[in-house]
Amino acid sequence: MLRPGVPGLSENITVRSVVGRFLEHSRIFHFANGGEEEIYIGSADWMTRNLDRRIELLFPVESPEPKRAVVAALRAMFQDTVKARRLGPDGEYHRIKPGRGERPFRVQHQLQDEARRAAEAARDRAGMVLQPRDAARHG
Repeated sequence: MLRPGVPGLSENITVRSVVGRFLEHSRIFHFANGGEEEIYIGSADWMTRNLDRRIELLFPVESPEPKRAVVAALRAMFQDTVKARRLGPDGEYHRIKPGRGERPFRVQHQLQDEARRAAEAARDRAGMVLQPRDAARHG
C-alpha cells in the first residue's frame, strides 16, 4: 500500500527489500523525526492474512548501543547491490545494481561475517570451548 517517492506525499520515504539466503521477514523502521532519531523493529509482513491470523510485533530500540548496531546494519542493507530491490512510486520493486566499476556487495555475507567475528571474540574473552560429550563412551 505504501508508495515511496510520490511528490508532495512520500518523497522522503525509502523502501528497500533484501531477500537472500536468509529469508527473514523482519522490518526496521528508521525515522529522523526532526532530529530525534527513532528506530523500531517489527516482525513479518503487514498483510491482512498475517495480521488476522497471528500476532505481529513492533517495538522501539531505545538503548544507544543496540540502536547504533541496528542503524549500522540498516546502512549496510542500503549498500547491497546483489539481492536488494527498491520499491518505486509505481508500486513495483526494481533491482539495485552495482555502479560502473563498483564491486557487487551482499549484505547478508557481511552481516554473517560480522556475527562470526563477534562470536569468536566472545569465545576468546570467555576463555573456554564447549565440546559435546560422546554419549556412547560416557553412558
